[in-house]
Amino acid sequence: MTRMKRNISLDVYFEYLYSHRDDYLTCTTEDERAFHAWRGQFRAVLEHSMGGYPTERVDLDPLVTETHDDGPYVRQRLLLRTEPAMNVPCWLLLPKDRRPGERGPAVLALHGHGNGRDDVCGLAPDEPRAANIRLHNYDYARGLAKAGFIVIAPDHRGFGERKVGYEHWGAEGHDRRDPCNVLLLKSLLFGKNLLLLNVWDAMKCVDYLVSRDDVNATRIGACGLSYGGTLTLFAAALDDRIAAAVVSCAMSTFKEYGLRLSNFCGSQTPAALLRFGELADVGCCIAPRPLMVESGTQDSGFPIEAAREGARHIGRLYRALGLADRFVGHEFEGGHVWSGAGEAFLARWL
Repeated sequence: MTRMKRNISLDVYFEYLYSHRDDYLTCTTEDERAFHAWRGQFRAVLEHSMGGYPTERVDLDPLVTETHDDGPYVRQRLLLRTEPAMNVPCWLLLPKDRRPGERGPAVLALHGHGNGRDDVCGLAPDEPRAANIRLHNYDYARGLAKAGFIVIAPDHRGFGERKVGYEHWGAEGHDRRDPCNVLLLKSLLFGKNLLLLNVWDAMKCVDYLVSRDDVNATRIGACGLSYGGTLTLFAAALDDRIAAAVVSCAMSTFKEYGLRLSNFCGSQTPAALLRFGELADVGCCIAPRPLMVESGTQDSGFPIEAAREGARHIGRLYRALGLADRFVGHEFEGGHVWSGAGEAFLARWL
């Protein structure tokens, strides 16, 4: 064994761990039978590494508390019970042009960092927030509802109505800790992972969509920008009922956007993934279902070369399975924004 130069830097230590990791479950399969065996093993290890899903099952007990007329669709505030001590507030967007008895497509619209589900529904109390939504083309839930999809947009744990803030102990003024990191640390005390808990809530939203008599259970999609893209990636990888997915500005490698840039937070960090795979391997679990991974060439948080590396890894699998038309690695000139191409992709497959 070669003796290393004495090192005291944690960054160098993490680089060493990455370069010497086993990644024994990275996807290298070339045929359908081997793929399904790999996917079953990868998903089981992924779920176990993040502490598993909540074990106490409860009825969704859906409750509509508000109804608003937003022109081409009706918007309802919906509460879903996902654990004995946890409910998820959602906006449910119901297009008015659905014919009675028609079972049509639906989309789970997952938000990123910011103000929760209000952003993706284009709801802003002031011009600065409205300008931010326009800047990121962030109101994709509203766009999908206008296009005829039933849309459910939940607040993730720690965002929107579920937002919490934490001041640094002993700090003065406005010195605060990142709530995403604090919530992850609190979750870890109980052996839970914040990302998987939000995936669980997303899966319960799918449960609700499946239960509706105006939704075709075989035509449910998911999409999201930034953290919403990360959550879409993991939710679609772990829930086969999601028939098509659009991951926007969230594909990279943990080596690049995590270890080098430190551009991650507690809400989107899967425990121990680098012990057996990488982010693109999660995307491989979505096959054979249609998947679009889009990236902006000027996205400083998710550099394009690492995004291309992840897309190449996923695309290789789809080609090996003879499903090249079901995977789109879409690039656009721009930064960390929703390009709009995902709406046509979902319309095509749903």
